[in-house]
Amino acid sequence: MILTLVGMPGCGKSTVGRHLARHLGLRLVDSDHEIEKRIGMPIRAWFEAHGEAAFRDIEQQVIEQLCEPGNDLVLATGGGAVLRAPNRDRLRQASHVFYLRSTPEELFRRLRHDTHRPLLQVADPLRRLRELYRERDPLYRQVAHYVIETGRPSVPALVNMVLMQLELAGLVDPQRVPSPIDAGAPGTAG
Repeated sequence: MILTLVGMPGCGKSTVGRHLARHLGLRLVDSDHEIEKRIGMPIRAWFEAHGEAAFRDIEQQVIEQLCEPGNDLVLATGGGAVLRAPNRDRLRQASHVFYLRSTPEELFRRLRHDTHRPLLQVADPLRRLRELYRERDPLYRQVAHYVIETGRPSVPALVNMVLMQLELAGLVDPQRVPSPIDAGAPGTAG
C-alpha cells in the first residue's frame, strides 16, 4: 500500500508522513529528499542552476519509480508535484492520496522565516503563497482521495484523522493498527 501526502509547501507533509509511517510500520519516502540524492545537491541550488522545468522532469521520474507496484510506503511529495498531469494520474492510480489543506495565511505563519524553499524566496512570500494556492488547490483536490484540513491541529491529531479515513475506507484494520500516537502531545504540523 502506498499512501501519498500532497499539499502546499509547509503544510506538514513530511512531519505527518514521518509519524504516519511509524504508526503503520511503513517506510517514509520524501520525494524531495530522493530528488536531492539523485541530483547530488540541494533542490534550491538545482533550481538556480537548471531551472524549474529540469527539476520537474526529475521529479516526474522519481514519482514514477516510487509508485511502482509492490512498494509499501508513505510518500511525502514536494508542493509542486501535482503540477504535471502524469504525476497526478500516477499518484491517484497507484496510491491513496491525502491532501493536507492549509490556507496561505496559515502557511505564511509557519514559513515566514524559511530560507530553503526556492519558490518562496521573493519580496512578498504571502502574496506568492496566495498565487501558488490559487494555482495548486484545484490540482491537489483533483488528485486527492481525501482532504484533511490542517488548520491548527497537532501532528498526532492530523495523523489520527488520516488513520480514521483509512479505517473508514477499509484500508486499515483498526484492530491491527498500533495504539494512537501520543494524542495529547502539543505541537502543530509544520
